[in-house]
Amino acid sequence: MTLKRYRFTTKADAEFVNTLRKRVEAYFEDNKITRNADWRVHAKTIIVFTIALAPLVIMMTGIITNMWALFGLWVIMGLGMAGIGTNVMHDALHGAYSSKPLVNKILGYSMNIVGASATTWKIQHNMLHHSFTNINHADEDIDVPSVLRFTPFQERKWIHRFQHRYAWLLYGLLTFSWVTVADFTSLFRYKKKGLVQEGEDFRKKFSYVTLWKVVYFVYILVLPAIFIPAPFWAILLMFFVMHFVMGVILSATFQLAHVVETTEILDEKEDPTFSYSWHVHQLRTTANFAEKSKIVTWYTGGLNFQVEHHLFPHICHIHYPKIAPIVAATAKEFGVPYHSLGSLKDALRSHTSMLRQLGIAD
Repeated sequence: MTLKRYRFTTKADAEFVNTLRKRVEAYFEDNKITRNADWRVHAKTIIVFTIALAPLVIMMTGIITNMWALFGLWVIMGLGMAGIGTNVMHDALHGAYSSKPLVNKILGYSMNIVGASATTWKIQHNMLHHSFTNINHADEDIDVPSVLRFTPFQERKWIHRFQHRYAWLLYGLLTFSWVTVADFTSLFRYKKKGLVQEGEDFRKKFSYVTLWKVVYFVYILVLPAIFIPAPFWAILLMFFVMHFVMGVILSATFQLAHVVETTEILDEKEDPTFSYSWHVHQLRTTANFAEKSKIVTWYTGGLNFQVEHHLFPHICHIHYPKIAPIVAATAKEFGVPYHSLGSLKDALRSHTSMLRQLGIAD
């Protein structure tokens, strides 16, 4: 089944969708504020870029020689790189950071700075994940390698009974996979699916991915190998640690919103039309977490308000905490699901429980 066959019923839930849109639009109009980033996001952008890149600059001055201190700085870089992903890149590639497309395009390239590809991300995340959230074989966020089982429709293997224990180790490899082979294999897969056109379009995208990989490895590995007073094997190990930190943080941010006990996971359909609207689909398959935590909200770029993000991806994350009560109240009024998992601890427990359930039963 091709992805183009999936359709949501536009007229279904029309009153709910129209009411929700009007109420959210009224919030911005009544408060006379932009839907895009404001000074708080601009300040945060400077902060996360500083956290990500300042340690590298400091290390390359050669003034720090202690191995533990060097490892610590690479860990800090990992925290900053993940912060760029959640707070800058994500909004920019959704066109939510700025009302100016050029600004979004430039800041979207920050995805390439952290080692992944903005080219493939826009297909995998914007096109597939947001359009077909939690649909088996359509949403690649749950269509994972066989060593993990995120849906009850995937083949269950003996090793899956332990996945709730080893999953986090694999999550740490997420961005390491991105910067090495995943972006290239994704391009070929998208060409096969017809999401990237053969010929010039494919060659152009492949060239972009390759060029940015070269730039990334030059500044993140070649220059450190030249200027940081440490053996190359240690730099490689520190590079791996940085990506492990990034992988765990980014995996948690997205998996806690979709692979949990309250959200629905759907199998691919023979009937290409869903009986409900796309908006209701997002509410059925997405959950918020740690909504009261200002620290989690700040660092994850508001992606703990994943429901609001999926409904309004073109609105900057800084506004999610304010529009969340509007969405929750409207959903309750129309009898539409609104999933909220409570604290970060509750979300982690729910995700772990879901992994355990998927590991032991169909």
